[in-house]
Amino acid sequence: MTCEPAAEPAWRSYGTSRRSTRTVRVRVSVALTGVIVLAVLLVPPLVQLDQQAVDLGAKLLPPSWAHPFGTDDLGRDLLLRCVYGLRVSLLVGVAAALTATVIGTAVGAAAGALGGWVDRGVMRVVDTVASVPHLLLGIFIVAMFRPGLWPVVVSVALTHWLSTARIVRAEVLSLRSRPYIDAAISGGASRWRVAVRHLLPAVLPQAALAAALMVPHAMWHESALSFLGLGLPTHMASLGNLIQDARGSLLAGQWWPTLFPGLFIIVPTLAIAGLAGAWRERINPRRRSELML
Repeated sequence: MTCEPAAEPAWRSYGTSRRSTRTVRVRVSVALTGVIVLAVLLVPPLVQLDQQAVDLGAKLLPPSWAHPFGTDDLGRDLLLRCVYGLRVSLLVGVAAALTATVIGTAVGAAAGALGGWVDRGVMRVVDTVASVPHLLLGIFIVAMFRPGLWPVVVSVALTHWLSTARIVRAEVLSLRSRPYIDAAISGGASRWRVAVRHLLPAVLPQAALAAALMVPHAMWHESALSFLGLGLPTHMASLGNLIQDARGSLLAGQWWPTLFPGLFIIVPTLAIAGLAGAWRERINPRRRSELML
């Protein structure tokens, strides 16, 4: 008489499948991020070509061995242009995300730590700014300056700090009820000392996660502004400018000047989102345990 092995519980099999899927997602995200970083850092110095060089005899060539992504309407190599555009868009995204995170962390921590009328006033400001569409507010801010890199960074930062402020405020309000916070206050620590020594270090992982998730959002925002002709100067290779320049080519049937810059926006977004999702599960054990079940 043979004993049949006990069947694995359905919830355990489902949890194993979810863990395996998450592992594959993280590995793919790491690989894509590595390729992106290497391309941005190594392609410009290794490829001794001028990405602004015009060759009207080679304009709108389809993808080939000589030009893997084809050429644009001025005969410029699209692969090199996309890499340079990704460098600019990543610079805007990282700078804007860091600036917005610093603003949102400071505002949210102050509102949560001080409470009372400060909290109510700050949150009314946050709700008022959040009621205006991001793109409309960003257009208004950019319109006050000449087209350039830093006006776009300022525009994106000033329209994207609100979510970070809300997250940090909620986290601070949760931490204020912890016993060690009460002990510090009972021991005579000032609110400023409690905020700097205890509350702020505790919310930094959440703030860093918000910054990571904000990078692709900022890249999309910059691309939208540049596509509308309100972002970076037209001579600067950004992904939004490349897509804007390719509108006429797309109507004429040349798909590659639009497809590849679009992929250079989508792929980094998916890679960063995958890494940020794994990071979120790591710093939030409750969410991780729920995903395993």
